[in-house]
Amino acid sequence: MQVTSQELEIVRLFRDKVYGKRADTSLSNHAHDGKGGHWLEKQMGIAHNSNTEADLLGYEMKNGTRSKISFGDWMADYYIHNDTHFVSQMLYSTKTERRNNFFIKVFGSPNPEKNNRYSWSGKPVPKINKFNDYGQILIVENKDVVIKYSYEEGQREDKESIIPENMRHQNLVIAKWFEDSLRKKINNKFNKKGWFICKKDTNEIYNEIVFGNPLSLEDWLDFVKDGTVFLDSGMKEDSSRNYSQWRANNVTFDKLVARSYPPFP
Repeated sequence: MQVTSQELEIVRLFRDKVYGKRADTSLSNHAHDGKGGHWLEKQMGIAHNSNTEADLLGYEMKNGTRSKISFGDWMADYYIHNDTHFVSQMLYSTKTERRNNFFIKVFGSPNPEKNNRYSWSGKPVPKINKFNDYGQILIVENKDVVIKYSYEEGQREDKESIIPENMRHQNLVIAKWFEDSLRKKINNKFNKKGWFICKKDTNEIYNEIVFGNPLSLEDWLDFVKDGTVFLDSGMKEDSSRNYSQWRANNVTFDKLVARSYPPFP
């Protein structure tokens, strides 16, 4: 793909504002990894918001990390706890209460290290094309991404006391990301001009910016199918957010790099 004037402008911003610097997070109110990301956004002239469009001049920006990079925090379009066929809404006053007391308690697990707080994260969250001990599997079905539960595949000894009788089925859909919404997310973020990553060296100093070509939904689904893109769920009962991060290891993005700077133009 031909280098665009927008890409060269982004390279200029990186060279002048970021290259050779370490993120200054001393004045940030944000916690953990978010501090560095907000510093980088400010340097590159990106206003922090929840915009669903590409970050800068038609390109999606990612902050370099040591292991994983996120495509986005994309909650499912369908969750079984919102389906009145399975869960009576009369039992709970809010969606969050219904999610916490039904979905997470049934399909998640308690964490003894955090006062047995339940979450749908870690082991209960399935990988592609393989049932886990919790009877869950993630698949690509047509161009939807689906998580299913099968009672017979579950290995929990107390599953009979956990799973409601009306849900002791095979291939029960418990979460689903629809093709149309996924296509919109991918197209808006990654399928315009492309994407770039601002990378750091081992001393956390920014030393490189790399660009990749646009990604389509079909490209993204291929990564889901081979397991290089995965759901990193952090849904927990003491938060109203679903924390549905879709991530890939750095090596996945490294294979897609089309151009890198320096040398600067």
